[in-house]
Amino acid sequence: MQTTDESSSFQISQLTAINIAKIITILCLIALSIVYGINDERQVIYLCLHISYCLWWLLEQLLFPQRRQQIFTEKVGIAGFILILLFIGVFYALPGYFAFTNSEPITYLTIAIAVPVYIFGSLINTGADVQKMVAKSFQSGLVQDGIWRSVRHVNYLGDLMRYLSFSIIAGSWWAFILPLVITIFYIQRIIQKEQSMSNKYPDFANYQQNSTRLIPWIW
Repeated sequence: MQTTDESSSFQISQLTAINIAKIITILCLIALSIVYGINDERQVIYLCLHISYCLWWLLEQLLFPQRRQQIFTEKVGIAGFILILLFIGVFYALPGYFAFTNSEPITYLTIAIAVPVYIFGSLINTGADVQKMVAKSFQSGLVQDGIWRSVRHVNYLGDLMRYLSFSIIAGSWWAFILPLVITIFYIQRIIQKEQSMSNKYPDFANYQQNSTRLIPWIW
């Protein structure tokens, strides 16, 4: 009974759990580099991209501490905590496994595609987050200008571009399971958020008519 009580009383914010999961991802990638070794530029580039993203996620909260009051503030219990660690901490490192087990040399074309996708995805995601953070601090209502003008969930688009770049570097079709799963998850969140936003903002209907959800000019 005491163990049950302790388990039910365990509460941690989703953001803290995700932060720990990002550290686990870094450790998983380092472990992969030790187990399989670094035999090609593919592994070097992958480590640089994915670990730099995880570090930026953590650094961003130090640079913009108000973000901690705006995102993933919900509390989770021990089951939710473990699920986040396994999903975001371990599963998100899946393309890294395929990058380190891929014996084929990486081509210049692959690098030329993946690196710009990562850079622009990171710029889009960070720019969107910063603009919305500033708008919330001034309580300016619905954000529908700047980088948010044409795509209503442009932060998700940038994030997906980043994970897509990891799969491209990995060089395996199996590595694209990760961005596919994240896309499905984001579509569910988009549907929920749009229902909430339509009730909250009177001008949301007009915003919908002049923008797409996730993919510019398509959807």
